[in-house]
Amino acid sequence: MISKKMKAAIGAVFGAAMIMGVAATASQAAEFKLRATANSNENDEDYDGLVVFKDFVESRSNGAIEVELFIGTQLCSKGAECLQGIADGSIDIYISTSGGAAGAFPYVQVLDLPYLLSDDRIAEEVLQGDFVRTLRGLALADSGDKIRLMTIGNTGGWRNFANTKRVVKQPSDMKGLKIRTVVADLPQELVKAMGASPTPIPWPELFTSFQTGVVEGSKNGITDIMGMKFPDAGLKYVTLDGHAYMGALWWMGNDRFMSLPEDLRRVVVDGFSALQQATFASPKRKSIKAYSDFVKGGGTLYVPTPEQKAEFKKAAAPVYDWFKSNITNGPKVFDALASAASAAEKKIGSATMMDIK
Repeated sequence: MISKKMKAAIGAVFGAAMIMGVAATASQAAEFKLRATANSNENDEDYDGLVVFKDFVESRSNGAIEVELFIGTQLCSKGAECLQGIADGSIDIYISTSGGAAGAFPYVQVLDLPYLLSDDRIAEEVLQGDFVRTLRGLALADSGDKIRLMTIGNTGGWRNFANTKRVVKQPSDMKGLKIRTVVADLPQELVKAMGASPTPIPWPELFTSFQTGVVEGSKNGITDIMGMKFPDAGLKYVTLDGHAYMGALWWMGNDRFMSLPEDLRRVVVDGFSALQQATFASPKRKSIKAYSDFVKGGGTLYVPTPEQKAEFKKAAAPVYDWFKSNITNGPKVFDALASAASAAEKKIGSATMMDIK
């Protein structure tokens, strides 16, 4: 057995080594600094991802890279402004939703197409493969090799239909409902395909709009619904149709990325992989309490049957045609996502069959 004195001596040696290591890292000035921003707050999964990225990159580069985090609107406040900052080099890393980047890269709205990704396992498999490289190549070409898509994570789980009036079990139940959308064609086309009325409303005005009946529903993730206290404004029914995976697109200045030595580019790529995994996990954990609080507060959750889910997907088919007809590179990007989703379903389905036997 190890004596107390020996344990103390070993502890002192390890403690001194750790202090020396920290001191050595601190004394080594970072050769590269990366400015990363997210227009959110420290309770958001975007922030969780950035914290993981910062720790990974700084430690794996032995202090050669320092990552500075700017949470909120310190560096920029809107998608177009932030992406311009990426292009001109004033910002190194930025996270956007598909809507936030659609002005520059309209085809990223493919992530908003309904019912192409069926669950978390399928979505996560797709977003770790060649589909992302397809989007990266298009974005680089369209930005003159200035804006590089690094990875796609998650920000908020899944979009579901929610409303103040009734349980929605199938598309016909949505007929006539006034559903809040953003000012963008694709989500409005989806709402119309379901027989409802799309009503563009700014996010800060949505609570009051529910109260006054200006809108009767929305398409949001449960953490956003509970974070904004929408049940207090009358939002009582959520249908877990999971029509869209809430993708988070992580961008980096390509000039900045390519200026790094190859070994440090590898560290950054691995760091974005770690970030992606963190953002995959964070919404799953946060949604548990959100769903529980929604039900405790009198809310009703409804999970469509497989047959009802198929009805939703059939009703949404015109949106696919609209995307392919109206978005530059729409057919190419649609086919890339659809084929990746099909391959993921086959791979995971085969693995599941082996696991259950």
